[in-house]
Amino acid sequence: MQRKNVKLNYIYNVSYQILLLAAPLLTAPYLSRVLEPDGVGTASYVESIVAYFTLFATMGISTYGQREISYVQDDTEKRSQVFWNTKVLGFCTSAVAAAVYVAFAALKQELSTLYLILSLNLAAVFFDITWFFQGMEEFGKTVTRNAAFKLLQLAYIFLFVKTKEDLPLYVMGLGLFTTLGNLSLWAYLPRYVRRVKLSELHPFRDVKVVWSLFIPTIAVQIYTVLDKTMIGMITGSSFENGYYEQAIKISKMLMSVVTALGTVMVPRVGSLFGKGEAFEVRRLMYRSYRFVWFLGIPLCFGVIMAAGNFVPWFFGPGYEKVIPLLQILSLLILAIGINNVTGVQYFIPTKRQNLFTLTVIIGACTNFVLNMILIRWIQSAGAAIASVAAETVIAVVQLVIVRKELPPGKVLSEGVHYFIAGAVMVLVLLPLCRRLSPSVLHTAMIVACGAATYFLTLLVERDEFLLANVRGVLKKLHISR
Repeated sequence: MQRKNVKLNYIYNVSYQILLLAAPLLTAPYLSRVLEPDGVGTASYVESIVAYFTLFATMGISTYGQREISYVQDDTEKRSQVFWNTKVLGFCTSAVAAAVYVAFAALKQELSTLYLILSLNLAAVFFDITWFFQGMEEFGKTVTRNAAFKLLQLAYIFLFVKTKEDLPLYVMGLGLFTTLGNLSLWAYLPRYVRRVKLSELHPFRDVKVVWSLFIPTIAVQIYTVLDKTMIGMITGSSFENGYYEQAIKISKMLMSVVTALGTVMVPRVGSLFGKGEAFEVRRLMYRSYRFVWFLGIPLCFGVIMAAGNFVPWFFGPGYEKVIPLLQILSLLILAIGINNVTGVQYFIPTKRQNLFTLTVIIGACTNFVLNMILIRWIQSAGAAIASVAAETVIAVVQLVIVRKELPPGKVLSEGVHYFIAGAVMVLVLLPLCRRLSPSVLHTAMIVACGAATYFLTLLVERDEFLLANVRGVLKKLHISR
């Protein structure tokens, strides 16, 4: 098969990841006013409970399937067997999780309607085959098809969610269009996968491997979903969950710009690893680290500087507490970016998921303990600090483990130019942020000024990563003429 373009796949994937998170971001100003902080918080809390069931429905199947497909991209027979073995296992786990969830939802007296509606999230998992196309490095298909349904979801929210009483309609839209998007991808399958005989199916053969990939997924949930659950249980306040939900929504959208490269790189690294090209794998890893520094630093520093101007006009009155939460959570962009490279892009495709599991469990334990202490003390801000601490611990531990293959000193040295440029950007923005009042225009001015300062500083430093990409763009523009 023709070798896929990593840069093009990155553009596809980051576009889709941004859309996935930008969609709720685009509706946030509207929903924050229609549903109010407690309505947003209620939806966030119920989603966090449902997420545990979707987690068990997915297990480590998506990660396993993407990795295994990447090893057999060029062999129709083998990839057909891998697909059906993986998907049949997924059907089984999804069915069991759905049955348990429906029984759980039926027993819930409070918010039972919302719980039952969100069973659509499990239907989305049941039909999901996105992992197959990611393993094939066919990101264009998943992006274009699912993006269309995400845009329909946006239209649905603005058309049908008009008052606080429309909360059930809102949560229904969250699962319905995701399910439809996943179903639509099956139309592409006949071009890539053939039918296999029942005798060729062995869906439970690699359950141990799937389980080893599932354990870190469970641990990750500790500080991606359990944060919201613990805020609700410890504080008893839907308002605190509402503030946290809005802040994490913004930070996740920005994180997706950095971590989207990981989804693209896993099948490429898996393919190279399968061919024994260790040197090329390491070269790609250093480029990934540099990419994280290159984009992560201005995004992180920029959010810290612009949050005070952005939040008041974007979310409206009553969301002032989102400002410090967003500033704290912006640090996740760098921490998650680095451990995404080491853990997701390196450990998993090179079949060292046990090391990945170990580091994530350490981070999960850190997060849980800090949540128990800090949420009682400073509520949602405590959960934000705990998340940053957990991800930082993971990043450090992973770099220590791979120190002989990917020396931490070299990883950090890849970011020197970008830390300098980020510091210059902060110095330029400090007086500007103090003088400008919250408004769309002023936030745009802060962003534009920060970006211009950052990239001009890199040009002065003659950063090779930036210059190489600029030359590549200019060359393509010249050719197109």
